[in-house]
Amino acid sequence: MMLDPLKMKDWEIAQAAESSLRPAAELAEELGLLKEEWIPYGNVLAKIDATKVLKRLGGAKRAKYIDVTAITPTALGEGKTTTTLGLVQGLGRLGKKVVGCVRQPSGGPTFNIKGSAAGGGLAQVVPLTALSLGLTGDIDAITNANNLAMVALNSRMQHERNHDDAWLAERGLKRLDIDPGRVQMRWAMDFCAQGLRNIEIGRGGKLDGFTMPSGFYITVASEVMAILAMASDLADLRARLGRIIVAYAKDGTPVTTHDLEVDGAMCALLVNAVKPTLMQSLEGQPMFVHAGPFANIAIGQNSVIADRLACALGDYVVTESGFASDMGFEKFWNIKCRCSGLKPDAVVLVATVRALKAHGGAPAVKAGMPLDPAYTHENLDLLRKGCDNLLAHIDIIRRSGIQPVVCLNAFYTDTPAERALVREIAEGAGASFAVSDHWLKGGEGALELAEAVVAACGRPNEFAFLSSDDETLADRVDAIVKEVYGGDGVDWSEEASAKLAALQADPETAKLPICMAKTQYSLSHDPKLLGRPKGWRLPVRDVLIYKGAGLVVPVAGEIKLMPGTSASPAYRRIDVDTETGAVRGLF
Repeated sequence: MMLDPLKMKDWEIAQAAESSLRPAAELAEELGLLKEEWIPYGNVLAKIDATKVLKRLGGAKRAKYIDVTAITPTALGEGKTTTTLGLVQGLGRLGKKVVGCVRQPSGGPTFNIKGSAAGGGLAQVVPLTALSLGLTGDIDAITNANNLAMVALNSRMQHERNHDDAWLAERGLKRLDIDPGRVQMRWAMDFCAQGLRNIEIGRGGKLDGFTMPSGFYITVASEVMAILAMASDLADLRARLGRIIVAYAKDGTPVTTHDLEVDGAMCALLVNAVKPTLMQSLEGQPMFVHAGPFANIAIGQNSVIADRLACALGDYVVTESGFASDMGFEKFWNIKCRCSGLKPDAVVLVATVRALKAHGGAPAVKAGMPLDPAYTHENLDLLRKGCDNLLAHIDIIRRSGIQPVVCLNAFYTDTPAERALVREIAEGAGASFAVSDHWLKGGEGALELAEAVVAACGRPNEFAFLSSDDETLADRVDAIVKEVYGGDGVDWSEEASAKLAALQADPETAKLPICMAKTQYSLSHDPKLLGRPKGWRLPVRDVLIYKGAGLVVPVAGEIKLMPGTSASPAYRRIDVDTETGAVRGLF
């Protein structure tokens, strides 16, 4: 069957391709995996026991390691995952042994505005339905592990309120004296449920739990997800889970999951989730799917485990970082690479004419609404102005010691003059440049990009972290704001300043990496400030501590850890063919 993205929806392409997918056993054999190192989930999916593989191989093999990031996106995204898949397929067309690493889609975006994170057109991870609707259960396991900790906390608070120390001691419990006003953790749900951001729990009688304010965050923004992304193996994951600070006692002592004696059970729920899932591209290259999205409110990276595994098995590894380079790449650069010990050989910066015009002053792009004609007709003035945003992201990547490869993700509405202008500006800034037509043509359309990336991998770079962990937390946040975002400095709220001072005074937290939470739609904290804004300061209203993940999380502007569902969500268009059971409408 001829697959034509101009005539078929993404889900139709993915569905049509399912009959020709390669068996997981074939992919595992091609990767050099032993039978005991992978677990089949049906015919085309598998879980990989990365610990066994890396122990056998000794971590000696080192692939060329490529990160894919982007300019500041519109509400429709810039096709970063699509470009990641296109590059994987393009490298495959060049005869390279390539492995792709992407994040598992969250149910929040899948059923909301953005849809699944499978790529698009002829550059997709397949099977689409499995990927988008739970896959092998990792996000469900993370949700359950997070919520088990909250069950343990609320139960403990109820029993301490209702009983004396002797009653507790008979049951092997020591009073923790938890301060209900200093509970740090929240419940998790993998949907965009703004109505659950702030709730009250425990209403009723003495047997109905402890009454207190609470709330939900989206699962992929939870500390448990961050731990999965950063852990090196099951033992490391187990140790990190026990360090999660759930609340504080009335004397200020941290209360951890270990104190609640729930960390072992949480780990039991995650034994399979720690194993990356093996999938494939539309053209049959192996893809490891692990950890979750949302680099604006979370680390937003494919896992350290998956990337290390891929680097041990392939010659080229393509991984992706969430949202734009100020968010996803900055965290890849200063958190993930520090944790994994891996350093990139090349960085791909994805841009679209559509987004560049938006940054140049074109009418706002709104999901579910028709595009203004400015986006589908040639307009070099808007495009030139919008390239200020492209130049800002080139500078961010260059600050890491790497010259990026700018990839113009091709739309069929782009004109030759528009593509030539973006090339002129990118190359004038010292970046490599390629136009990639992977959405329309798959790997064949990504050959120019693949060749540019291979060339970039052959050049030495001077990759170095932005700051030393010996610098203060405040100085490191200041460096991110000034040297990455282009702001003038940081304005700390009274609450955030007090929390930061307490973290700085503790030697165990003073050296932890910074994981910023801010809007993805601007280099600043304000989504309305497009392009390359100047003369602004970053307001930080709160500071979270994820001691298990090993992160300090400043929360800037009005960003929420639980997104909201729009008036025109994707679930309105998703349905099932009751004759075949096939799911339709995913995108």
